[in-house]
Amino acid sequence: MVNQETLTPNIGFTHEDFAALLDQYDYHFNPGDIVPGTVFSIEPKGALIDIGAKTAAYIPIQEMSINRIEAPDEVLQSNETREFFILADENEDGQLTLSIRRIEYMRAWERVRQLQTEDATVRSDVFATNRGGALVRIEGLRGFIPGSHISTRSAKEDLIGEQLPLKFLEVDEERNRLVLSHRRALVERKMNRLEVCEVVIGTVRGIKPYGAFIDIGGVSGLLHISEISHDHIDTPHSVFNVNDEVKVMIIDLDAERGRISLSTKQLEPEPGDMVKNPQTVYERAEEMAERYRQQLAAQAQGNEEVGADLADADMMATAD
Repeated sequence: MVNQETLTPNIGFTHEDFAALLDQYDYHFNPGDIVPGTVFSIEPKGALIDIGAKTAAYIPIQEMSINRIEAPDEVLQSNETREFFILADENEDGQLTLSIRRIEYMRAWERVRQLQTEDATVRSDVFATNRGGALVRIEGLRGFIPGSHISTRSAKEDLIGEQLPLKFLEVDEERNRLVLSHRRALVERKMNRLEVCEVVIGTVRGIKPYGAFIDIGGVSGLLHISEISHDHIDTPHSVFNVNDEVKVMIIDLDAERGRISLSTKQLEPEPGDMVKNPQTVYERAEEMAERYRQQLAAQAQGNEEVGADLADADMMATAD
């Protein structure tokens, strides 16, 4: 007869021993960690995730995406393995809370910082407007376009659903501020087709004590009061009216600040013509612009020659 005790080895390892061993195992699961996990149960408002802890971790639906979702299976599939962010310490049941949204949030800020560094132009649909401006989403983050940086003739309310080109004005993760400019994007695009000393036709859209704002192909340039005429004028209202069509010359393009500076002063055949006879200025605009270009070229050449003479003088002094 076979002795049963000889067939059953004396392992000497109980369930209590196993539990004690698990307690000794250092998992190092801390809030803020990013860990791999596998989905093993999808529930109506969340999912259970195996991350190797003693108890399955839980991810609520609101933490599954940076965007709003209606059901967990829009993001997660059973047996899928991916990264999760540990959001909170274990609760009273020893369960950790996880997040995907936090990972997407961190990576989205990293991405927009890179886009800002590259001075990239992005496109996004307006999803809401308020008294201050319009709201868009960039890489899933909510961005704001101030009203002063929206260049459109449409009412703000009519922008909802419209896709706009945008440039970054401010990217501040700590303050959760993502501010963009539609005007800068349009100005940059327009600037790529414009040149200093070019004569363009525009429409007066606004008049201020310091100058007139001229619409040139959907972007606004400033004709400063000092660049209207060689003659002194008290106010731009004495020369222009809103909706006047004018010819102006571009004297500066500042892409970084999104500004176009204009002049009619440099197009005057005779000082004061913009005040006395603006039609003459418009008729001879291209001729005067070419003369202005030649003056700039001659001035630049003169500066180069002066610089070369100074360099030669320095070399001679060093040789002596």
